[in-house]
Amino acid sequence: MSTIDSWLVAPGLFVVYDGLCPFCSAYIKMLRLRRSVGQVSLIDARSDPQLVKDFADRGLDLNDGMAVIYGSRIYYGSEAMTILSCLTTSSGIANQSMAAILRNPKVARALYPVLRSGRAITLALLRRPSLRSS
Repeated sequence: MSTIDSWLVAPGLFVVYDGLCPFCSAYIKMLRLRRSVGQVSLIDARSDPQLVKDFADRGLDLNDGMAVIYGSRIYYGSEAMTILSCLTTSSGIANQSMAAILRNPKVARALYPVLRSGRAITLALLRRPSLRSS
């Protein structure tokens, strides 16, 4: 059983993101997830190349989007941001603003390519490598 398979049957929330991406890291730090989700596990994809490969084997390139596993389902890219926004508490103006924007799946889908491009450009300017799988 892969790590992903074990997370799909485990309680709680698993967020897999790029720890070297300043936007991803800032977004994860900003989130205030509701206690109702149970345990929250934040996983830096760079810490586990095999995990990056396991997601790639499922057709999910973590260079192009973060992944969230919650309720026996994998959310990826704009869907991941939407589910996180729905599970976020309304404390803090930044949290409220981001959640209000990204809770709408259509808006999240429209914005996500812009966010992904900004991430790619920033990583290139910072000379940070793409995520690699083993």
